[in-house]
Amino acid sequence: MPETRFKIQWPDGSEETCYSPSSIVKKYFERDRDYELADFVDRAQTALNIASDRVLAKYGKPCGLAIGQLAEIKSKAAQFNSGTSQSIRVIEFIE
Repeated sequence: MPETRFKIQWPDGSEETCYSPSSIVKKYFERDRDYELADFVDRAQTALNIASDRVLAKYGKPCGLAIGQLAEIKSKAAQFNSGTSQSIRVIEFIE
């Protein structure tokens, strides 16, 4: 399970580097692509839950870092007005 970080740009222009314990995020996101806010959060939730489950299967406990990252993504996403079309850009993957 190669750890993968992925750099994103929020609708306000700020950037963040996110963490996944697995490269599964590459199956849910593409580099240099914009995702609608809700779609991004849904994809992140699916990918990070799968990544955490992989850690659980291998080590007997879920990945706290993946769960924490998902919580951070959801918290930050909630700061943006969901009534308007806003997008998040996946800038790059860092392995």
